[in-house]
Amino acid sequence: MMLELYAHPFSSYCWKVLIPLYENDTPFEYRMIEDPANAAELARLWPPGKFPLLVDDGRPVIESSVIIEHLQRFHPGAVAFLPEGDAALEVRMLDRIFDNHVMNQMNRVVADALRGPERHDPIEVEQAKAALQKSYAWLETWLEGREWAAAGAFSLADCAAAPALFYADWVDPIPEKLVNLRAYRARLLARPSVVRAVEEARPYRAYFPLGAPDRD
Repeated sequence: MMLELYAHPFSSYCWKVLIPLYENDTPFEYRMIEDPANAAELARLWPPGKFPLLVDDGRPVIESSVIIEHLQRFHPGAVAFLPEGDAALEVRMLDRIFDNHVMNQMNRVVADALRGPERHDPIEVEQAKAALQKSYAWLETWLEGREWAAAGAFSLADCAAAPALFYADWVDPIPEKLVNLRAYRARLLARPSVVRAVEEARPYRAYFPLGAPDRD
């Protein structure tokens, strides 16, 4: 049975899973959650309704990092997203940093915009942006001399980094002085699998509540 992915092309966490699928040309059925039937099936399989959700031979696989590890274990390809041994710890560490300290902080700002003007919380936005800037500064130092985020190869960490930095730079731009981080973001956006994710999401940019910038 073919893999099924319940996802939306504009979702940052869906990008994170689409990138490894595209990297390894892994065949899958794209179940767009804009289709009410797919949305209903997603809710049946995973009542919180969060996506992406992978279904492998009838078995739901939940959470983007776990989905990527599942793909490597059961549907391996030329690109391995988690290395063997101790190097995997570094990859997992950077994966969590990009999810928790970049992607989730960016999402706090987006969530505030979605609440509407009568419910804006400027303190929440200020705190989220301050946290983003701290993460940017740490990543600038971490990326010195590195092509990819961890363990010397394109990995799970970079799958997390691509959507996180793509949208975070829209929400709170990466300062020009952070040359390592800006160059890393550019390398990610030039990667063919990421280019494909960006292009598939392009028609949905009007969904971005802060107004998508005229770039990228």
